Amino acid sequence: MQQSETALTAQLEARGWPGRPLTEEPLAADVLNTRWLAGMDEYDLLEEDALTLAWLDKHGLDTGAAVADVRRHLREARSALAAAVADPSDTAALNRILDHGRIRLSLDAEGTVETPEVADPARYAAWMCARDLARAMTEAPGRVRKCANPPCVLHFVDTSRKGERRWCSMALCGNRAKAQRHRTRHHGAT
Repeated sequence: MQQSETALTAQLEARGWPGRPLTEEPLAADVLNTRWLAGMDEYDLLEEDALTLAWLDKHGLDTGAAVADVRRHLREARSALAAAVADPSDTAALNRILDHGRIRLSLDAEGTVETPEVADPARYAAWMCARDLARAMTEAPGRVRKCANPPCVLHFVDTSRKGERRWCSMALCGNRAKAQRHRTRHHGAT
């Protein structure tokens, strides 16, 4: 049964962790955002079994495999996705993940049905994340991005009309950058 982000947030609160930013992103960006910063502290959902399982459940990714194996493949996928976002020509690691599955097409009364087939259940979630990024890179090239604030680790899908979004959040990183530019212009570099 698929949980909401609220259920995952409750688990974070029970551990004394801050809430996750950018929780409404598509699967590929959301796996990249399983790691985030709050102040100087780093948090990672892929560090604990219960949090990893809650994230999988949020996305309806019931794998039936050992969580440690799933987590290992998700971390590998997270690194491969980040590399492909940073450099769209760097797809070797992403392609290695995609090699573990395929889409089986069939027809029903509604039309075409796509069924993911991944032989190793522990690789299913990682494959789905890689497939989602491949889809996004094809449908909207250059729209999956890392925040332009260098210390920020968050990613997003730019759905703005002009495609010029630079920050994970204008309220956070965007305002910090604007404030830094203002300080530099009016007070010299700090």
